[in-house]
Amino acid sequence: MKISHLLFCTAILSTMLACKKEESTSEPKLIFKYTFDENGERQDNFGESASIPAGNAAQTPEFSSLGVHSIELINYVVSLPTTSTVIYKGAEKTAGGQTGIDFDLEKLVSEGDVLVEIPIKNITPGTYTYLRNSLGYQNYKIDFLYNDPNFGAFNLQGDIASFVGYRTFISDFTVGGTTINVDSIVSQGFWAFHIEDPLPYTHVGQAASTTVPNPLDAVSPIPLGSCLVTGAFVSPLVITGNETEDIVVEVAISINNSFEWVDVVNDGKYEPLAGETVVDMGTRGLKAIIK
Repeated sequence: MKISHLLFCTAILSTMLACKKEESTSEPKLIFKYTFDENGERQDNFGESASIPAGNAAQTPEFSSLGVHSIELINYVVSLPTTSTVIYKGAEKTAGGQTGIDFDLEKLVSEGDVLVEIPIKNITPGTYTYLRNSLGYQNYKIDFLYNDPNFGAFNLQGDIASFVGYRTFISDFTVGGTTINVDSIVSQGFWAFHIEDPLPYTHVGQAASTTVPNPLDAVSPIPLGSCLVTGAFVSPLVITGNETEDIVVEVAISINNSFEWVDVVNDGKYEPLAGETVVDMGTRGLKAIIK
């Protein structure tokens, strides 16, 4: 009995020491999680507050997922895109002589999801004041109005898949439960709209423009046709290299009235069959919060 008791205690002690050793050797990480901010500042391409232009209307979509292609940390010495610290980059693919984001391998996040966890030891120590993200894909629902000549007006909802990255290779994608085959590289602004009720309908189009907020435009302009959204850390991110605990960064993406169209009927409702065309579906700002 005493021997059994001793063996039991030894086993428990060994387990505790093993757990303690495992805890002590785990390395701290920089963790990026994403949220969709319906009340975030609505910015223009220069990071300035933007109102909805006369003759247009906009709505805040019901977001499902967002594709993030890259993450850059920018310190006090502001640099041009791709020369600052790129700490995460997704897969790319070349087809037809062009290179684009590989949608098949792109990481998608929903509200509150973690995109990536990066060992802090892999990040250059410094004080970082801005965060730059290359965004590639958006999936959300929008409200629209359908006026039937026989049965009157119907307030409906449809699904949108929007490819806002600089270029994207798509084999196929799903919007509203319908699969669309592409098998080629598309340019920024490619999108598809689908409704299931009252009758299945799918429309594929190309947005005229995509807003890409960049408050550093005067010193760090982004390439045309890219979707490198830049935003400030609410409080600077300081990496010393001596961290012992994880650092969580919440990236709040502003979706405030991010879906915009020409309001032909002048009623503030999106009516595609009335000739109302989409002019913008870019995100409207980025804010980085250290948790």
